[in-house]
Amino acid sequence: MYISSRAALVRNLSVALLNGTVTLIILLIAPLGLAAVIINTILVTIASFVNATAGDAIINFLQPSQIKTLLAQVIEQQSQLTKKNKNTK
Repeated sequence: MYISSRAALVRNLSVALLNGTVTLIILLIAPLGLAAVIINTILVTIASFVNATAGDAIINFLQPSQIKTLLAQVIEQQSQLTKKNKNTK
């Protein structure tokens, strides 16, 4: 599944805002100070965005095209090392 970086950003922001909104509603019911509610809501929103972005990075890393590129780089490095070893002997 391919998703553009703009679509991923919009999705991650919407997930973060939704999580922040749910957290704000829950915390406003609880008997806490307003500063604690606001800070906690902001931290949950930021953490949700970071986690969704990290998940996207992991999914991108595991894409078959990315794996093929990494394998090609490893094979190229191995062939260069083999050539160096043959030249030094």
